[in-house]
Amino acid sequence: MPATDERPGLRSGVRVFALLVAAGFRRHSTYRLALLAGLTTNSVFGLVRASILSATVASAGAAVGGYDTGQVLAFVWWGQALLGTVNLWGFQEVADRVRTGDIAVDFLRPLDPQLVYLAGDLGRAGINLLARGLPVLAIGWLLSAFSWPPGPLSWLLGVVSVLVAVVAAFAGGFAVNLLAFWLVEIRGLRMLYTVLGGFLCGLYVPVPWFPDWLGTLARWSPFPAMLQNPLDVLTGRVIGADAVATVVTQLAWAGALLALGQVLLRRGRRTLEVQGG
Repeated sequence: MPATDERPGLRSGVRVFALLVAAGFRRHSTYRLALLAGLTTNSVFGLVRASILSATVASAGAAVGGYDTGQVLAFVWWGQALLGTVNLWGFQEVADRVRTGDIAVDFLRPLDPQLVYLAGDLGRAGINLLARGLPVLAIGWLLSAFSWPPGPLSWLLGVVSVLVAVVAAFAGGFAVNLLAFWLVEIRGLRMLYTVLGGFLCGLYVPVPWFPDWLGTLARWSPFPAMLQNPLDVLTGRVIGADAVATVVTQLAWAGALLALGQVLLRRGRRTLEVQGG
């Protein structure tokens, strides 16, 4: 498909991007029962995970993989709070639009499709953090004496790290969706990506608890940037220069995944054929 040159300038582009973020926030804020169900589920599973992981540290009699009891409880509750914010489960919308040919409409719009979908995902992340993540964190704090970030720098880097994690998770899912240009049906591939990513990102147990070979494999993948890295910063497991290096690593992975999405988007655009009247 030919590219359109009717792109907005930087100032108007930023304004449109902000409006799309707000639209994504409003769109997902309408699903109040889903937010309440997510809050309840994350709280219940948080209790289960906190019991199991804190018992593991207690039975070891000392810190495990750098986690003492307070830090492992923080790992659990921050992780549960971020489950709705960071989209680790992927999405199907872009792949469906490729399969039906509706992606052609996206190409005719004056804003890059990747930016449009990223803006919507940032809005989704915002409402999930406010309505689902923070209440889960408050419940965890009331029930468990977990450790808070050790200082203002850790709080600041933690906020940046969560934002980058949202972008990295979106970029990975977006790239997988774009494979529909060549494979058409990608549900199996999405399932594999979700299972593999959920395990390697530290969703179930901390990545430092992995065996050496599996930990090395995880660290050479982008998945820790989507959850383990912000949890490292927010639990105080990494502080100071190490925390800065962690966020820089996240930024590198997020940039690489966004660049991969751009490459796939441009190549897919050349192969796109839409039939019908």
